[in-house]
Amino acid sequence: MKKEIKSEKLPIKLWLDDIEEGALEQARNLANLPFIHQHVAIMPDAHLGYGMPIGGVMATHDVVIPNAVGVDIGCGMCAQQTSLTDISTDKLKAIMAGVRHKVPLGFKHHDKKQKNELMPKPPAGLVLSDLPIVQQEYNNARTQLGTLGGGNHFIEVQKGSDGHVWIMIHSGSRNLGFKVANFYNRLACQLNAQWGSKIPAKWQLAFLPLDSAEGRRYLAEMEYCVEFALANRTFMMERIKEIVQLVMAPVTFGTFINIAHNYAAMEHHYHKNVIVHRKGATRAVAGEYGIIPGSQGAPSYIVRGRGNEESFHSCSHGAGRKMGRKQAQRQLDLDQEIKNLDNQGIIHALRSRRDLDEAAGAYKNIDRVIDDQLDLVEVVVALHPLAVIKG
Repeated sequence: MKKEIKSEKLPIKLWLDDIEEGALEQARNLANLPFIHQHVAIMPDAHLGYGMPIGGVMATHDVVIPNAVGVDIGCGMCAQQTSLTDISTDKLKAIMAGVRHKVPLGFKHHDKKQKNELMPKPPAGLVLSDLPIVQQEYNNARTQLGTLGGGNHFIEVQKGSDGHVWIMIHSGSRNLGFKVANFYNRLACQLNAQWGSKIPAKWQLAFLPLDSAEGRRYLAEMEYCVEFALANRTFMMERIKEIVQLVMAPVTFGTFINIAHNYAAMEHHYHKNVIVHRKGATRAVAGEYGIIPGSQGAPSYIVRGRGNEESFHSCSHGAGRKMGRKQAQRQLDLDQEIKNLDNQGIIHALRSRRDLDEAAGAYKNIDRVIDDQLDLVEVVVALHPLAVIKG
């Protein structure tokens, strides 16, 4: 931990030296909520979000806050080691061409619905009709299963410090999670207004009580979206592995590593059962493997959690933005960003100024972010990019 702010109702513990003023103001708001537990933890990749900083972790008593989970519920990372120790540029290009053919990118979906068997089952004891937004979006979600999405989502082939080639995917719950998040945040805002909640509406932190029908439904639908996001990543990984086998056979694959970074879960911390909200933060229980990706053109890391209680057993979910998307498109030098990738021999798709929102220059230095949280995780494997597809 870098520093602690004690000026609010409860402390704010920060794993970074400098934080933008807007994100710090949001952290202060969190620390003054009436149902907050113990303190607020801010990870080293933190930046401004809606209501809560991305890279924020907090625990609450008896309530859940949809905006403290975010709109891409269950968004996360998966990675898998291959038995390959080397790969040529020609083979890499063949693999990436195959991925572009098999995995819809951006707003694209599959033309046909995927099999029902590939979709998650509702949480234990529930049926689909208990999940009204999921049920409403279910058939659309079947066309989105196995699709990457846009923004900062990516598929990357990497060379590990362990000598092996790796595959990594960053993706989430697609439009399903977006619909669930927006519905319950609007509902929470309406109910908080009816109840005369003293939490200012401008904080964007409307809550749902855990013992209310609305709170229980949100948790159930959120849990489904987390499982859908995992199913989505798993489906894509299986497709990519098939392509790698076609191009490079024979290939074997190591353990599938998966970690989500937008969700809320009941956990036990500081002698209480509480709802831990991780928004752009990942769980880092002692001994648990996790993934901290860098920006396009920067290393990513397979890590192992240290179980630090001060962070509620959490760590960062990536490098974190240092520029907004529009700011990056205005200010970054396209030629220089392309040159930086080309000089590393990375196969990429940075072509125009509009792509600069996901250029490396828009993100914090991943190595600094890792150094700032070595009390939260230990590095197991460093992964250097060979080829990347952005959503």
